[in-house]
Amino acid sequence: MFTKILIANRGEIACRVIVTARKMGIKTVAVYSDADRDARHVLLADEAVHIGAAPSRESYLLADKIIAACKQTGAQAVHPGYGFLSENSEFSKRCEDEGIAFIGPKHYSIAAMGDKIESKKLAGAAGVNCIPGVNDAIDLPEKAVEIAKGIGYPVMIKASAGGGGKGLRVAYNDKEAFEGFTSCRNEARNSFGDDRVFIEKFVEEPRHIEIQLIGDSHGNVLYLNERECSIQRRHQKVIEEAPSPFISDATRKAMGEQAVQLAKAVKYQSAGTVEFVVGKDQSFYFLEMNTRLQVEHPVTEAITGLDLVELMIRVAAGEKLPLTQDQVKRDGWAMECRINAEDPFRGFLPSTGRLVRFAPPEQTMWQGDTEHLFGVRVDTGVQDGGEIPMYYDSMIAKLIVHGKDRNDAIAKMREALNGFVIRGVSSNIPFQSALLAHPKFVSGDFNTGFIAEHYSKGFVAEEVPHDDANFLLALATLVRRKTRERAAGISGQMDGYSVTVAKDYVVVTLGAEGRNVYTPVHVDDYVGLTGAARVTIDGQVYEIQSESRLNAICLRGTVNGQPFTAQVESGTPGNPLAWRVQHNGKRIDVQVMSPRTAELHALMPFKAPPDMSRFVLSPMPGLLVNVAVVPGQKVQAGERVAVIEAMKMENVLFAIADGVVSKVLATKGESLTVDQPIVEFV
Repeated sequence: MFTKILIANRGEIACRVIVTARKMGIKTVAVYSDADRDARHVLLADEAVHIGAAPSRESYLLADKIIAACKQTGAQAVHPGYGFLSENSEFSKRCEDEGIAFIGPKHYSIAAMGDKIESKKLAGAAGVNCIPGVNDAIDLPEKAVEIAKGIGYPVMIKASAGGGGKGLRVAYNDKEAFEGFTSCRNEARNSFGDDRVFIEKFVEEPRHIEIQLIGDSHGNVLYLNERECSIQRRHQKVIEEAPSPFISDATRKAMGEQAVQLAKAVKYQSAGTVEFVVGKDQSFYFLEMNTRLQVEHPVTEAITGLDLVELMIRVAAGEKLPLTQDQVKRDGWAMECRINAEDPFRGFLPSTGRLVRFAPPEQTMWQGDTEHLFGVRVDTGVQDGGEIPMYYDSMIAKLIVHGKDRNDAIAKMREALNGFVIRGVSSNIPFQSALLAHPKFVSGDFNTGFIAEHYSKGFVAEEVPHDDANFLLALATLVRRKTRERAAGISGQMDGYSVTVAKDYVVVTLGAEGRNVYTPVHVDDYVGLTGAARVTIDGQVYEIQSESRLNAICLRGTVNGQPFTAQVESGTPGNPLAWRVQHNGKRIDVQVMSPRTAELHALMPFKAPPDMSRFVLSPMPGLLVNVAVVPGQKVQAGERVAVIEAMKMENVLFAIADGVVSKVLATKGESLTVDQPIVEFV
């Protein structure tokens, strides 16, 4: 067995590998860029080596630097994680040539199956059902349009070396095919150093289901059940679960056996995943094979009780798999939510900056621990005060739960999300909560178009349903009332000027453009308990008890005897007197006032924000890679204006109306802030 391994990655996956290596008594070496000097994975490892500047092409993608770090530290093996060099066959072979074990498949397996074009040819030759398409690389956008028309729209334009939603577009017409091809090539070149692109038929209303594999160097390959990965946004997975609520035992067995047959054909060893597109009738088609560990591997670990990272390390050291196919368990139901640094209320645009507060829910399951299951686990590469840089992907953490069945897993996940506190950057937690409450998701009736169908106009906080919206008002009133009680108890107050605690309030729910809602609320003390009150709204009584501190964002307690977890904090952007309340995906901003103050507040005029409609603003922090217009140019609605790169994604800004460019206010290569003007129109 190895005594020291190097992790050629960053973030949560680097931390994940370190935990299992430590459990196995193996020392670890981290590598880091300028942006990750103080990152969590650097602090966790036994040693750390600096490998370059912040952009991944100047650090984490440099094989020479990784090899040199191995030699410098005496690391006998490299775990590549996922992304970066994990599916680079040349890097795998280079490690082998240098006498360094690659904790992943052999280079010939990566070359055969890691390349999406070649893998489809091999799958077809092996008799595996494949989606109609052209598997040869396409070099011109005009050719892409011609091929797309021949296949029939819609089509999927994909980078051969792509993954994680990078270098992928769906086109429904010639214009989208032309522009999608160009964007795919650019993203692929920047993210993977390989700009080959191919096209295949886009199967509408598909399920995305994948089979987890593990193979050893002795010819043994097992499938470890399936994962349901159909909840996606822009082809990036949002919620994953295992098992799938859709497929039958017969389909599971057929998919698993086919995946194993394909893996054996290329002498596959280590962890890998065969992805399938599954139709309504449970017919399935080979999509691709990921020759690495997947982001969503924890849900498989939960239902099988296997540590996949440990198995990868043991296989790379030449050991046989410790179990047979009939010993693979499928126990309970697991779900994973990807917690990303993005603002769901601004079109899911990337959000970078410092984590002013990072407090995940309490864990009862841990990485590398197969003994404590049926609980909550958090995989992350960040910590309080850490930085979310613009150079890498947007993931903050992965939240994993394991329940006795699917309904139990959903309930655990909703409660865990309620208690996950992230401040300083925006996160997609409210959106995750809303998805979990959607009736179609709860029933298991969804496909990869679920988010596009049900949130076609974006995600708006005001439109998120809540079983009992008045409960949020009651929580705000409770915290405000208890704050006043504490102030009333301060000693040394002058007679006649002491703080009095009222029982009647008006909760003002702050709406857009001054459309506020005023709700009368009455509060009575809960006799014998200091952290409790009886709140009455519209005749409904909420008996709330909580021992949480008043200044704690996360509020835990019971309401009418039922447990709850919610977030309540004072002060919102632009209004220090407001309270923000969040529960089950619903977020409201309120002010709790006396009845007289509420009367006066209702008379206050609404002050409209300044008109910025003639400017093109940067919707996110990022790098301005191109400005497509010049002063004096006539621009039509829908025409490309600028391109911003953030978190490895290319974001194109289009004109929303016809106009003439007055000024270009930012230059190519400039780092932009949110709402920074780029172009001004006359």
